[in-house]
Amino acid sequence: MKNIAPWWIRIPLLFFTIFALMEYFIDSGEQPAFIAFPMAGAFLLFILILLIAIELILAAIENVMFQTLTDKGKERYLASASKRWEWTWGKKTYKKLLGSKPIEAEGEIILDHNYDGIRELDNKLPPWWVYMFYATIIFGVIYLARFHVFNDYDQDLEYEQEIAAAQLEIEEYKRTAKDLVDVNTVELLTDASDINAGKTIFESNCVACHMADGGGGIGPNLTDQNWILGGGIKNVFNTISEGGRDGKGMVAWKQILKPAEMAQVSSYILTEINGTTPANPKAPEGDIWVETP
Repeated sequence: MKNIAPWWIRIPLLFFTIFALMEYFIDSGEQPAFIAFPMAGAFLLFILILLIAIELILAAIENVMFQTLTDKGKERYLASASKRWEWTWGKKTYKKLLGSKPIEAEGEIILDHNYDGIRELDNKLPPWWVYMFYATIIFGVIYLARFHVFNDYDQDLEYEQEIAAAQLEIEEYKRTAKDLVDVNTVELLTDASDINAGKTIFESNCVACHMADGGGGIGPNLTDQNWILGGGIKNVFNTISEGGRDGKGMVAWKQILKPAEMAQVSSYILTEINGTTPANPKAPEGDIWVETP
């Protein structure tokens, strides 16, 4: 006799087991793994197709083997297959929640009403409906006590809390998404990783005009306190992004460098080059910059 679950239970059970294991072991933050990582979704689709293919192959093998049986063997097999698996607990629970009388017992609840041969049954409300109704009453009492008796938070407070939480998430996102920085939001970077990255960018792109020590060549001296287009992180970032003076200044680097890279090289210039003593400094150009609070 067959004692295994049918395919329509096996496939969902195996699929959701694999899905749960994947979600447990893959760190995808607040998003489900199959949304955060498209490959995870593709993997789940592959697993589903594979499970269906396995069931089809097994069914085909079963059919081929059935054809090889003798007539008596086929009869025994069909008799065994007719005794199908049943989910006894689920079936009993369903009947209990439905609460309806079986057809053979409907005579006990039939009413005297007769509408052109149509008789009416005095069925009770389904238990599942009654339980849900009781649950709504309990929920209403708790809600009334919490918000109208004990004066828990109101909608205004909930809104303010959600706004504050969203603002924190935005700030955290901006902190980690450095390429969102622009001239209005850029800040002086001090982390060693950012300074080292800025040094690499400077040595790869800027030394031809400003020299390795920042003393200046074709471009101005970056070590003194004079700035042609203003000092400070915002002005230096803007100069690198948009370029120098029309016709004779530095080219705009915004098409070449990412915003995060421009912030890094700007911070490197201000923290590691400005204020040092180069070997052959170029004469100061521009005005002395004084940082205002």
